[in-house]
Amino acid sequence: MSTPTPNPAGAPPVSAARARDVVDALRRGTVPHQGLGLFAVGLDRFTDALDDDLATVARGGSAFHALRGEYGSGKTFFARWLAERAKRRGLAVSEVQISETETPLHRLETVYRRLTERLTTATHAPSALRAVVDSWFYALEEEVLDAGDADENDEAGLARAVDELLERRLADVARTTPAFSAALRGYRDAVAAGDGARAEALIAWLGGQKSVAASAKRAAGVRGDLDHFAALGFLQGLLTVLRDCGHPGLLLVLDEVETLQRVRGDVREKSLNALRQLLDEIDAGRFPGLFLVITGTPAFFDGQQGVQRLAPLAQRLATDFTTDPRFDSPRAVQLRLPGFDLASLGRLGRNVRSVYEATARHPERVAVRADDDYLDELARAVTGSLGGKAGIAPRLYLRKLVADVLDRIDTFDDFDPRTHYTLTVKASELDETERNAAANAGDVELELP
Repeated sequence: MSTPTPNPAGAPPVSAARARDVVDALRRGTVPHQGLGLFAVGLDRFTDALDDDLATVARGGSAFHALRGEYGSGKTFFARWLAERAKRRGLAVSEVQISETETPLHRLETVYRRLTERLTTATHAPSALRAVVDSWFYALEEEVLDAGDADENDEAGLARAVDELLERRLADVARTTPAFSAALRGYRDAVAAGDGARAEALIAWLGGQKSVAASAKRAAGVRGDLDHFAALGFLQGLLTVLRDCGHPGLLLVLDEVETLQRVRGDVREKSLNALRQLLDEIDAGRFPGLFLVITGTPAFFDGQQGVQRLAPLAQRLATDFTTDPRFDSPRAVQLRLPGFDLASLGRLGRNVRSVYEATARHPERVAVRADDDYLDELARAVTGSLGGKAGIAPRLYLRKLVADVLDRIDTFDDFDPRTHYTLTVKASELDETERNAAANAGDVELELP
């Protein structure tokens, strides 16, 4: 039986199995996909405002925030922490990384395709699209039967009644994107006929995938591939499907939007305009149930190679950051992540140690030999290896703490990190930002006192 893990951040207790998933991710140097509330530091200031946004979205409204922070400041961590809170409220979640080659922002059909590939819910891993669609048809059938509009023994009559209800639910979508509802009908017919290949093909087409069999599309009465403009209609339809099958909204995270600064000028302007168009549609109420979050660096939001290049977009995202960061509004359009200092790194280490203890064979030994003072010493050493830049140290700090220190304490009864461990940082284990910082730090082999 798994034992609930105490949570220093105040979220509901998480099982030891989930704590182990968190520790495994930190050991690899990656951001966990779940359990982040167990060791989050510095996010309490945002909790009430973001919970209000989630409640607004669940009621059929929409929300938007731009998350601003330097490399290593925890933007991806923040987004996944918010995703956990969204899932607890029943929302679906999708995290899409913007990139010049894989997911260019100016091609919204590609963004939509990545969205559906990464669509997840509290009960379904990516891609949850087919599970969501199946749940939706089940919900429609239940509604038809509860209303007495069809007899469950009359398959043909039930199918007609469900099709009629489908059309009513997707009426707004069908005015601009009739292919969405046509593909859904075709999928339902394929499932009823036991044609698994056709059903899979139509789900793929609904998810924006290319190279779908022409025969499957012909059978459903659809043609071609999803384009930039139809993508917005498909997003609108997906939100309707999610809402009807018990997911009141969708949290969509567009991560690393600052990559737009590195693309050709014409592509950058198209991408910025696509973002402006998406925000305008949200403001116009086209996407009830959508919570959009984008992440980027200050240079992207403030520089001439980013948002400032398109005045209408800059106006929508304008936020005053001239005041003391302590007084930043958590309800502003842009949310500034302050980054880590040595004190917050130490708190982060304490929280992770607490999570680790729930998975350890010898938790008492872990607590004694990796005490608070040692965690602070390790934070100083890792930060020193990165040129004193504590703001980019969390990933490396946690990886060293878990893989090099806590694992050894738990495994070897005579291991004492103060005696037997010397911090060594190799270029091969650093990302680009960390590597640049380490290059300015000189010798990166540091022995802890």
